[in-house]
Amino acid sequence: MNNTLQNTLDKLGALTANTTEDRKTLLAKIAATISTKLHNNEPVKLNFICTENSRRSHLSQLMSAAIIKNFGLPIETYSGGTKISACNPRTVSALKRAGFLIAPAGGENPKYPVRFALGDEPIFAYSKLYNAPENPQDNFIAIMVCGHADENCPFIPNAEKRFAVTFDDPKVSDDTSREAATYDERLLEIGTQVYELFKLIKNG
Repeated sequence: MNNTLQNTLDKLGALTANTTEDRKTLLAKIAATISTKLHNNEPVKLNFICTENSRRSHLSQLMSAAIIKNFGLPIETYSGGTKISACNPRTVSALKRAGFLIAPAGGENPKYPVRFALGDEPIFAYSKLYNAPENPQDNFIAIMVCGHADENCPFIPNAEKRFAVTFDDPKVSDDTSREAATYDERLLEIGTQVYELFKLIKNG
């Protein structure tokens, strides 16, 4: 883990105090589901889903992946959408500011290689459907991170569990003076809540 990203992760524990009691209850329920699977030596695959797989789902997947590695948990993370667009460059910028190492990529739907430290195998961030071939096809936990996808895709085929853990879309600040701040706030909000989730599992 490079120093900038480690510093970001180190902030998250203190920020969990800002998580509402309702959300903590939901996170505890998800943690219990995951802990049961780990106790039974079953693989745990989390698929974070939003409409376009452009912003919140990538922030959720990558913050989760970094925290999971930091805690040494045997959990896999994925992301997808109900339609394909592109991983938004503002999302990429926020992840870079948080310390993720991301190489440039081109095309209409760039495939960004994301690393936690030099020499790591990359996680590729790009927009894809939640049931794309590279995502798990069964026995996964679907986590809906945007209200639109949650409402319009109430059934995720072959998901063993489905939870709605929704966040406000940072795109409301696109092309304004608040753009970078809003994306950074959303990254930390998502990071704090998935930190709470995986801490419950680690300490369980």
